[in-house]
Formats: sequence, C-alpha cells, structure tokens
Amino acid sequence: MLITPGKLLSQINSPEDLRKLDTSELYQVCTELRQFIIDNVSVYGGHFGASLGVVELTVALHYVFHTPEDQLVWDVGHQAYGHKILTGRRDAFRTNRIYGGLSGFPRRKESKFDTFGVGHSSTSVSAALGMAVASKIKNDLERQHIAVIGDGAMTAGLAFEGMNHAGVSNTNLLIVLNDNCMSIDPNVGALKEYLTDITTSHTYNKARDEAWNALGKFSKLGKRAREIAAKLESAVKATLLKQSNLFESLNLRYFGPVDGHDINHLVSVLQDLKDIPGPKLLHCVTVKGKGYALAEKDQTKWHAPGLFDKVTGEIRRKVYEVPPPPKYQDVFGHTLVELAEQNDKIVGITPAMPSGSSLNLMMKAMPDRAFDVGIAEQHAVTFSAGLATQGLIPFCNIYSTFMQRAYDQVIHDVCIQELPVVFCLDRAGFAGADGPTHHGAYDLAYMRCVPNLIVFAPMNEQELRNIMYTVQLPDFADHKKAISIRYPRGEGVMPQWRTPFEKLEIGKGRRVRNGEGVAILTIGHIGNYVDQVCQLLEGEGIYPAHYDLRFVKPLDEALLHEVCRRFSKILTVEDGCLMGGFGSAVAEFMADHGYAVTLKRLGIPDRVVEHGEPLELHRECGFDPAGIARAVGNLHAVRPTDRRLLTDAERLGLL
Repeated sequence: MLITPGKLLSQINSPEDLRKLDTSELYQVCTELRQFIIDNVSVYGGHFGASLGVVELTVALHYVFHTPEDQLVWDVGHQAYGHKILTGRRDAFRTNRIYGGLSGFPRRKESKFDTFGVGHSSTSVSAALGMAVASKIKNDLERQHIAVIGDGAMTAGLAFEGMNHAGVSNTNLLIVLNDNCMSIDPNVGALKEYLTDITTSHTYNKARDEAWNALGKFSKLGKRAREIAAKLESAVKATLLKQSNLFESLNLRYFGPVDGHDINHLVSVLQDLKDIPGPKLLHCVTVKGKGYALAEKDQTKWHAPGLFDKVTGEIRRKVYEVPPPPKYQDVFGHTLVELAEQNDKIVGITPAMPSGSSLNLMMKAMPDRAFDVGIAEQHAVTFSAGLATQGLIPFCNIYSTFMQRAYDQVIHDVCIQELPVVFCLDRAGFAGADGPTHHGAYDLAYMRCVPNLIVFAPMNEQELRNIMYTVQLPDFADHKKAISIRYPRGEGVMPQWRTPFEKLEIGKGRRVRNGEGVAILTIGHIGNYVDQVCQLLEGEGIYPAHYDLRFVKPLDEALLHEVCRRFSKILTVEDGCLMGGFGSAVAEFMADHGYAVTLKRLGIPDRVVEHGEPLELHRECGFDPAGIARAVGNLHAVRPTDRRLLTDAERLGLL
C-alpha cells in the first residue's frame, strides 16, 4: 500500500528543503508529518505515541539548526520517526522495522543525519557531549550539538553522569528534555515529581515568561546578548520555586518549561538559545501520542500498538481457530503472583518495564511488594541484592539486552556476596523488529562465566513455572547462588500451561527423545524447533536423539557423559551467541574429558544481526527448522533433499 505524503511534506527530501519554507508554513508541515506517521504505522506497524509527541520539536530542531553539520542525537529512537522522514527516508519509511528495510532506530550506517546509533535509553547526553568536546578540540566553535532526551531516560545514572560532566565542559551543548511523564509505562520516582512541580508552579512560570519576552529581543541586541542572558539567568535562579534548580546545580543553564507543541514559539526559543554559549537545557512539555486522541488517552497501550484502523482505532489482532499459548512474560507475571500469595518473602523488581515484563500484575495485586525503579538497571540489581541480604526473595525482571547495562552489579553486588537473587531475563534471543540493540544474544555467554550464578532456560511454560517455584523454596538459598532464567519474547507452546508445580533438580537436564546416529542438544525455547524437526526427519529415515539440557551452568555432566559415549556426532542449537555460549560449554566439557566426537554448533554468529521477524533471523543464521534438519542430515551422512525438507517443513507449519 502506497501512502502519499501531504503537499508540503512531499517536497521535503532533506532538512535543507525544510529550511526553505517560511515559518508560517511550519504548522502545516507538522500536521502533514503527524498524519504521515499515523498512516504508516497503522498499516505497517512500529512505535507510535513517542514520535507523535515530538513532531513540532523535530520540525523546529531541523529548521533552526543546520543538520547534519550541527549534530542532533536522539535518545532511544522511539521518538525519531519524524526525524527519519524529514532526512531523506520518507519514501522508504514503509519498510521501517521490516526485514531488510529501515531500522526502527537511528543508525549511523543508514544516514549521515543519524549521528549516533541508539536503542538503549539515556545515552544521548554523553554522546552529544563527546561530539561537542571533539569540536572544541578541533577549534570548530560554531558547530552546535543537541541531545533530545525523554524525562523517563533521565532516571538512568548515565544521563546524570553525562550532565555532571557537561556542566564543566564549556561546550556548545543543548540538552532538550522532552517531558511527557512517560517512557513506555508512566514514569516513576522523585525526578518525575520534581519536573511536575516545575511545570505547575505559578511563581516559576511568571518568571519564565518574563525571561522569554526578553530573550525574544536577542536578535536585536547583538554583542549584548551574553550580558543580558547572564542577568536573566540570575533573575530566574532567584525566583525558581524559591529553591535551587536541579539542572542549575549541575551548572547547566536551564530554560523552560515551554510548550513542546507550539511550533512558532519553539523555533523562536531555539534560535535564541543558539546565541547563548555553553551547556544548557531546554525543558519542553509534550504529550505522548499528540494528535491521535486514543493514543493521548492510553499512552501505554499506544506505545507500539501493532497494526490498527486509523479511523476507528481498532487494533488488528490475529484470529486463531483455537486459543494460542500465552506469552512467556504473562506466564511469568501470573506465576509470580501465584507464588507470592503463598510466600510473603517474594518481591518483584523491574526497571521501567512493568507492562513489558508483566510485573504489572503483581504491582496491581501487591503494590507494596512490587517495584518499578525507573530506567535504572544498575540500581534494580543492587536494590535486589539489598533485599536479598534481609532474607527476601527478589525476582528481578530485566530484558536480556538491558541486563548488559548492570553487569558489574551482577558480579560485584550479587555473586561475589553469594546472594540468591532471581534474574528473569525476558526477550532473550532474537527480539525481532527492534533489531540488534534489543536482541538478547549474549546473556548465556556473559552469565555462565560468573561464579556463584546458575544459568537456566526453560523449553516451555511448564519449565518456567517449575524453576520459579524451585528457586523460592527454602533450600534454594543454601546454594548461596543467584540464578539467571532466560526466555524469549512472544508465545510459548502450551495452551494449557497452568500445570501443578514440581521441584526441579538444579543442574539436571532431560532426554526428550531417544534416537540414533546424531544427538541434538538444546537449551531453552529453541528446543521446540528440534522437537518438530525430529518428526520431520522420521520421513527421511533419520532418527536423531534430542536432549534438553535446561542448565548451561551447572551442566548436567552425567547426561553429557551418556551422550558422548553413545553418539559420535552431536549438534548443539541455541538462540544465543555461538562464542562463549551453550555450544561452547558443551565443547569445553568434551575437551576436558577427552571425547573425540564430531560437534556442530548452531546459533547466532559473531556479527551484528539486523532486524526482522525471529523466524527470518533464525533462517538467516541457519537454525530455523529447515536449517537444523539440514545440519542433522549432513552429520548423519544421509543428506535430506532440500526440496523435500522445505516441502515438509511448510506442511508442518515450521516455515
């Protein structure tokens, strides 16, 4: 479906084209840009509310600053759709987040206007400051550097570290705070309350208006601009809420709050701020989902709603003949509530992802025992460690890709101190359309090398429930170890998933299917591919055995000895990086015990894998069902025909 841009938007192929327009035309540009985003996302999917909320800000920034010479850094990227459309990617925007198409996030390889690749939050200030310092070193003192960061991203320690450094840098750095009280879920914490106080203070806003009236005259003041600015900031400091300003205390000149949807005022303000030297912060108040009433009303739901009817707002959902299995995250959420009702020591923690992790179920049922700590993964881990020192059982739910940001805390604050924290790593493996910044590719490797840490991955919902049950039992603490439980985004395989709890033996795998010739070893959900592939291969006269190891650490050595003695050809399959992952652990075991067997490993190769549907990415990396079947056939020395494999795979619904 071809989506036609509006009259003005169709003429804008770069910010240079935008800057040719009169300011009186910018309102129409914003209207057309917002509609173009709505039209595209409703048909092709993607993130929604965040980009709608910064349409005016996006237009104003590209209109005032000479991008890409002036360097614009977007935090996260959910808010950068308008930026992509205005910077030469309008006609390709329909491929956004589709395999082989545009990335859903700013990406340096994609455009010179994407000055810094982003996907994890709170990086913009540090990155833009690095660029600004580099310009200063090169004596390029006219170049401007702008970081656009949401108020949710401000809760991360990295943002404060960047601002702390920026305040003493004496660089041309403008931090634009996009304040909409939202990240994916509503923001939490003291910073949110502080920003609310600023935006609702009558005393402050009166002083602000007087300041902006004077700033509007800067263009006529010439060399006196700096002198006037110094006097204005002293006046604002004296009246601001009758207390010190957080940002001013970091030596950042603070301006705002301003209406982030008033395009003409934004242009005027940004033009004035260009003339003020040094690091500064502009506080813009916006509405996530602005311009689409349903998204304004329910901002969490419309963060990334999927395909929808733009007129009625009806979200298009896949129709199933029978109810599908639940998502793993929902199994986690419901099971945690079920266990917490029986065990009052259980607490839940998540860094700003209560809906995405389904911890919101416990937050609703037991608000005093479930905590959203904001975008602060490091704090989430150490906070969990503190809870564990007092005998509580913290279930700390962090997406695999975001856990990377708290790796030191896992080692230093949890594992060295032998604290039994339960890490539940959602979105493990390929994360789909969110791409390489969100793929949970590395957790098996980076977790298994840490002492005092158990690494587990369930093959199905029942195993997820059983391991959650096991780790909250009194005797688990006797291990004096933490545990990492990883599971993928999306649906499981068991529609009837509420099975009775069973205690699992730590470090014990299982034989799923007996066989001959080749043994397939798997870890986690990807084992369901193998279970189906074994059915497929029976028609070819190939009968591989299948073992679900469950634990990467400790490995079930008794089971591995059995496998290595019975089979001379072994295949490992994992939805994780090959270097240092599950297959590497098996290879190390074989080397340590002198087994001379043929080992083939399938998993994520040592390169950045782009975005796409998980099955598309599995196929690209060779561990989709047909790829697994071919690998088994090659090991078995009875190579199945590719045509037969593909036909049967399609028949079984594997492709």
